[in-house]
Amino acid sequence: MVMTNYMDLLAANQPWNLILFMVIPVVLAESLVATEFYTTYYNGKAAGWKAWNHRLGIAAGVYFALVVLYLLVNVVPGIHWKGWADQLAIVAYLLGIVPLGAIALMEMGVTGKHLTEQQRTLRHFGLLIGFLVVSHVAMVFGMVEPTITGWQPMPAQMHQMDHMGHM
Repeated sequence: MVMTNYMDLLAANQPWNLILFMVIPVVLAESLVATEFYTTYYNGKAAGWKAWNHRLGIAAGVYFALVVLYLLVNVVPGIHWKGWADQLAIVAYLLGIVPLGAIALMEMGVTGKHLTEQQRTLRHFGLLIGFLVVSHVAMVFGMVEPTITGWQPMPAQMHQMDHMGHM
């Protein structure tokens, strides 16, 4: 079976790529969602949850920025695309930096200084929803077998590719 570059990346260098490119970003983002819910639910009585939310927002944005930078410099330039689903998976994954980066910038006080608490919460939720959408698009299209979208491998490519084994 031929896999997309997204899946090749996650499958290479087990378990490290899976941990670095999937587990850590997902745990940070989902923890951020959870603390956002608790902060909203306890409405003003959630200083502890709010502090965690603040730290997680910065950590998620900074970590994912480093991941995206690494991928753009070391992986993306060498990719041999396997059709549109492969491209969509990688681009959607990389676009995750937009919402997570925006959250980190808000938490560091670079943007959103003028927002009320309610506006900040709404923007946070909107950005988190945006991240969940692009990350799920990346996961779904990353799991697609590239040949069902019309991509045809060269005969030598039918065997498991090892072009990402160095990561």
